[in-house]
Amino acid sequence: MGHRVGSAPLLLLLLLLAFCKGRIVRVPKSPLIRVEGTETVIPCNVTDYDGPSEQNFDWEFSQGTDFVRIVSTWDSSFTSQQYQKRVGSGEIVLRRSSNNAVELLIRSIQPVDQGEYKCITPSTDATVQGNYDATVQVKVIADGLTVSGSKARSSKPRKLSEGDSFELRCSASTTSSEHTHLQVTWELKNGPAWQEILSLTHEGKFQPSPEYEERYLSGDVRLNTVANDIYRLSVSQALPIDEGLYRCLVSEWVKGADSSWQKIQEKNVEVASVVIQQTALDVLITTSNMSVTERDSLDLTCNITTDRSGIFQAQVTWYFSEALDDTLSDAQILLSVDRDSVVSDSPLVSLSHMDRNSYHLLVRDVGVEDSGYYFCQAAVWVPQHNGSWHKVVEKTSSPVIVVVTALELDYQIVLNASKTPKFSDDPTELECRIMNAQNTEANVRFTVSWYYRMRLRNDAVVTDELLATMDADWTLLVGDKSRQRTQNGEIIFSKQAMDTFSLRIQWTSEADRGDYYCVVSAWSRHHNNSWVKSKDVTSALVSVFWATQDYTLTVEAVKLKPFFVAGHTFEMTCKVSSQNIKTPRYSVLITAEKPLTDQSNPNGTTRIISLNQDSVVRLEDWTDQARVDGVVLEKVQENEFRYRMYQTQMSDAGLYRCVVTAWSPGGGGMWREAVNGLSNPIRIDFQTSGPVFNVSVHSDNPTVYQGELADLLCIVTIDRVALEPDDMSFDVSWFAVHSFALDRAPVLLASLDRKGIVTQVRRNWSSDVSLERISPMEFRLRVHGCEDQDFGNHYCSVTPWVRSATGVWQREPEIKSKPIFISVKMDVLNALKYPVLIGIGLATIIGLLSCLIGYCSSRWCCKKEVQETRRERRRLMSMEMD
Repeated sequence: MGHRVGSAPLLLLLLLLAFCKGRIVRVPKSPLIRVEGTETVIPCNVTDYDGPSEQNFDWEFSQGTDFVRIVSTWDSSFTSQQYQKRVGSGEIVLRRSSNNAVELLIRSIQPVDQGEYKCITPSTDATVQGNYDATVQVKVIADGLTVSGSKARSSKPRKLSEGDSFELRCSASTTSSEHTHLQVTWELKNGPAWQEILSLTHEGKFQPSPEYEERYLSGDVRLNTVANDIYRLSVSQALPIDEGLYRCLVSEWVKGADSSWQKIQEKNVEVASVVIQQTALDVLITTSNMSVTERDSLDLTCNITTDRSGIFQAQVTWYFSEALDDTLSDAQILLSVDRDSVVSDSPLVSLSHMDRNSYHLLVRDVGVEDSGYYFCQAAVWVPQHNGSWHKVVEKTSSPVIVVVTALELDYQIVLNASKTPKFSDDPTELECRIMNAQNTEANVRFTVSWYYRMRLRNDAVVTDELLATMDADWTLLVGDKSRQRTQNGEIIFSKQAMDTFSLRIQWTSEADRGDYYCVVSAWSRHHNNSWVKSKDVTSALVSVFWATQDYTLTVEAVKLKPFFVAGHTFEMTCKVSSQNIKTPRYSVLITAEKPLTDQSNPNGTTRIISLNQDSVVRLEDWTDQARVDGVVLEKVQENEFRYRMYQTQMSDAGLYRCVVTAWSPGGGGMWREAVNGLSNPIRIDFQTSGPVFNVSVHSDNPTVYQGELADLLCIVTIDRVALEPDDMSFDVSWFAVHSFALDRAPVLLASLDRKGIVTQVRRNWSSDVSLERISPMEFRLRVHGCEDQDFGNHYCSVTPWVRSATGVWQREPEIKSKPIFISVKMDVLNALKYPVLIGIGLATIIGLLSCLIGYCSSRWCCKKEVQETRRERRRLMSMEMD
């Protein structure tokens, strides 16, 4: 029980700290150690305050006596007389870094400035809470840092060759009364700004800059300490980027009261100016442009000269390029000798080192492919201290043009037609033969390309069409014109002998008539076993032609019944006659051209049914599922076809034609299209004075709230003729356009066909729709639980069906109503109901929590313990004991 009471004050203290706050003014921890003559900045900030965001600050100074006013952010007369001159001259400045923070700047601190500085913030709080000032002790020490170079920097720069090593020295020491550390940084200036090289930090760590990190890790750039506070920068391999002015930057650091290191001053000295002289190198091919005969040897010499002295090695590489390219990006490396004098020879190309400056290239058995530009590239390498080598200079010679004259191949080409067609579908065979071949050795092979040229009666220019070609390894590549026929075996390309190539067309058609020729190519083998085309020879033209007469086709359509009404059978025949076609067969297609007002076919022409040359019937674009068997196309005779359409509808009105294609037998049992024909049109026109239907939509309340029910009526009216309800039915569909203007595609909501079957479309929100027929001419759409997505223009589409006197149902044209706009509003009361209930609940919970905290505070925190004197309690003895 006592343990519980003892923990209650601790609980109260935690609660008070959580719910209470006050102003806090902060300055750096004391003491601040600064060097005489340096710039000193003392920051001050305030947090957890009330009032305006921008706070004011006053600074005062004391040396053990009363505080003297220095400067203020809000009172210009705040400065005391002894500081007015230094503040007015800008030696002491109070600058604001943010609304709640300032910095006291002393540009050159002096020993008289050593003392205690107080930062004060005038109160803007409603109640006095926290601290309103803070003090910091500043200690000023004498400047004991000296920095110098090993010698005074000469006005004459140090000249070095690329790859040489050099050292620079800097002396730095301090006699400070405090325990301070020095940081030494070597910097280079070869541009507008100083660039850091390598540092020895105040914590004793070596820290290279990112640009020198790789060279530091490899040991090329080092920083060493020598006795008597000397810091030496060593560069073992000078590069062109090392040229410039070097300086030694030394900073003094002291550990502050918060155990962090602070830089208190910084000095530098310029040590030396270094100039890096690049190594001179000249590369020259002694031979000028030359011409070599094929299969001879090519001999080139490359001379290099350099002003480099001492130890170095040269590396030489020979390049070859078919085109002039100074960058050698696409050039081919022929041979090279590295700095260790290792030569990478090949069977046909060799490289010899004649003396220290001359390198000899020999290419044996040259070919035409060796014609081009030859380059010699040389590089000079020098050794480094760690045993590796560094490339100091590289240069490429001017190119030498070498022309290899080819041995001329001589041969002739003869093209003959061993078989020529007399009629269509006869075979054609052409032979391309190589004659009188000279200078053709084992390194030469021949391929052929076949071409076709169409004959024209006028002077029009016709491009030759490639039928097939062979590449160097005799792989056949077929052209677009003959690809399919070659795959089917109708065209055959073959190589009958080393000097004979043939082309055979199994079944020649009229489209094959024209001129044919062949091109024989000679290929020479190069050193790398690749084949390069060296010569093309074209044969004379061979004509493939026979006299033919143009195909003619006539189609006549006849309407068998001159007059009929809707519901009867429509029947027509198509008679075909042809000329100049050998044993033709016919395919027939029935088309209908509907009026432009027919919305089911906006293009105007409908393909109904077809019958191919093999008498296979196919329904094309016939979409009336109720009359799938309502159209029939049959072959009456070899050249006569009959089309029937049962139970005609009003929508069947239009022009009907027969589209006939004549086919003649082709090669391989295939049929070839010969000619097309179109019959005269047959019109179907219904004369009727039937009823006229109208449709409209209506709603008693087109504006509804969210969650309510929206009722829409689709009302059908009839004019001209009165019908019994049993003699008419309707297909009804409801659509919605979810926009204020009719600028979007309509969305189907629900539909009801004439058989009473309702179809609903899946919705992506919670509202639902229902569609019902409430009278013979009225259809009601209901939207249950309306949402924002249900707004927009709504309309219905109606397709009437009327039963004729013969009992046949006829479909009337589709009609659409004018749209009605439905708007959905939000119920403000229901929208605010849940937020209000949540707010009341949270307020109740916070009130109960406040009462609980108050009760705990009064029960344990504010209760005083009263020390009662202990009384001795003794029970009275019973009188009976006496």
